[in-house]
Amino acid sequence: MKRIFILFIVLTAVNTIYADEVYNKSLPTDSTKTSRTVTKSKKTEVSLSIGKSDESRSEEDGSKGSRHSGVSFGLTFARFDIGFSKLIDNGSFTLSPENEFLEYDGWKTSNVGFDLLQFGYRFNSAFKIYLSGGVDWTHLRLERNITMRRNAPVLEYDESDIQFSKNRFSSTYLRIPLSFEFRTKEDKSGKKFRFIAGPDMGFLLNGRVKQKSNENGKQKFNDDYHFTKFRYGAFARIGYGGAGLYAKYYFNDMFEKSPAQKGLKNMAFGLSIGF
Repeated sequence: MKRIFILFIVLTAVNTIYADEVYNKSLPTDSTKTSRTVTKSKKTEVSLSIGKSDESRSEEDGSKGSRHSGVSFGLTFARFDIGFSKLIDNGSFTLSPENEFLEYDGWKTSNVGFDLLQFGYRFNSAFKIYLSGGVDWTHLRLERNITMRRNAPVLEYDESDIQFSKNRFSSTYLRIPLSFEFRTKEDKSGKKFRFIAGPDMGFLLNGRVKQKSNENGKQKFNDDYHFTKFRYGAFARIGYGGAGLYAKYYFNDMFEKSPAQKGLKNMAFGLSIGF
C-alpha cells in the first residue's frame, strides 16, 4: 500500500511538470503558430496525462473550446480508487458457516485501483464514452490464524498455532471498465459535476497471501487460490472537480471451482481521485 501512495505522489508531481511544459510550448509567438495549434486540435488526440480530463488537456495545449467532440487515446494515470471491500454471502453481509474462515477486519479490508490506458469518444461537451485499462487490488485482512493452501482442488486452509499480526488474502485484477460519463457545465469556480457509470470486467493477474508474525517474520505466497479468472460487474462514480465517490459490485462469484463458496460475491466503495 505504501508503494502505491508513493507512486501516486510521484506521478502527480510529474503531471504538474508535464502540464507546465505543455502550456509553455503552446503559447503562440505569431499568427502562424496559432493557426497550427487550432488545426492540430481537430485530429485524434494521442497523449500522456496524469489525472487530467480531456477539457483540462485542451486548455493546456491552447485549444480550449475546440474539443466539443472527437476521439482520444493515450496513457493516463486517472481514477485512483481507494476504499473498503465487502463480501456478500448469498445476499447477506454475514458469512455463512461454510465461509466463516474468511472472517475479516472490515476497517482493514481495502480496495485500491487506477487506470493506465484510455480510449474514448466525446460526443459533445456533456457526454463521452471511454474504455480504459488498469489494475485493481482487493485486500482481505483475515482475522483467523489460517493459511490458504496452494494448488488445492478447492479453496482450503490450514489452521496455525502462530499468532499473525497481519494475515492478508489478496487478489489482483486487470480491470477494463467501459465508462459512460455525463457532466454539467462549469460553475462559477470553473468546476463540474460528473456522473460516470458502466460495466466493469476484470482478468485475474495473481492471488497472494501475505503474513507477518514474530516467529516467521514477513512471508508471501502466490497462487490463484481459486479466485475467479474473469469477473464482471458494474460501477458508478459521482464527483465534483477532480474527486468524488465510487462503488463497484461484481455479479459473478468471487471464487470458482470451489462449491462451498458458491454465491459469495464482493463489492467495493470509497474515494476516487483524478476524474
